[in-house]
Amino acid sequence: MATRDMADRLRQAGCVFAEEEAAVIAEATSDPLTRQDMVERRALGEPLEQVVGYADFAGVRVRLRPGVFVPRVRSELLVRLAAEHGPRLVVDLCCGSGALGLAVERLRPGIELHAADLDPNATRCARDNGIGRVHEGDLFDPLPHTLHGRVDVLIANVPYVATAHLPLLPAEARDHEPSMALDGGEDGLDIFRRVTGSAPKWLAPGGLLLSEITEAQQMAALAAIRGSGLDGDVIYDEDLDARVARARRS
Repeated sequence: MATRDMADRLRQAGCVFAEEEAAVIAEATSDPLTRQDMVERRALGEPLEQVVGYADFAGVRVRLRPGVFVPRVRSELLVRLAAEHGPRLVVDLCCGSGALGLAVERLRPGIELHAADLDPNATRCARDNGIGRVHEGDLFDPLPHTLHGRVDVLIANVPYVATAHLPLLPAEARDHEPSMALDGGEDGLDIFRRVTGSAPKWLAPGGLLLSEITEAQQMAALAAIRGSGLDGDVIYDEDLDARVARARRS
């Protein structure tokens, strides 16, 4: 299947960036039947990254399995803030494919990187991507106790979509990514509050907790941070249209 034909089919299906997506599929495989299958999967709404089996994120190409959360460009703010802190030990909580931790490791080679997720499919994907210390379980539960008080940066890209807003998400996310990676409860901060409540036990002195939030969640997120005994602020990047709640242990 030629690239032009793929672009035509994707355009007919409503793909805004049909030419660019056809080029990605063409790079992924030269087999005509495989290309045709990928084009049809994409035309039916499956995320392009899951179709081709990888995503390029913050300078790192990460393998993806079907049903694993696709890393978003806006999450590069989390990576930048984590790397700027100069960490030696990083935990990528709710890691999905492990993309965020791997991107920090690219900028800070030699860090001790741990990744954790409740979804077995996600932890398998993180191992696919070469992360050696992957822990499966609910938030902090599977982490080794030897990390208590030692974590320099805790990246917690937790689910933060309010339950009532899930039907409003793009079909790519709503239909092809696990709800556990999206649903943050009534106001979107249920998991965030659990993380902030336990984070002080794990963070090193001066350690950071970093988590994405929305503009509407800023005040409640800061209240949760301060209620856990941490200092907090919110960082906004206009170019990425990204907000990160940053909590620091004194």
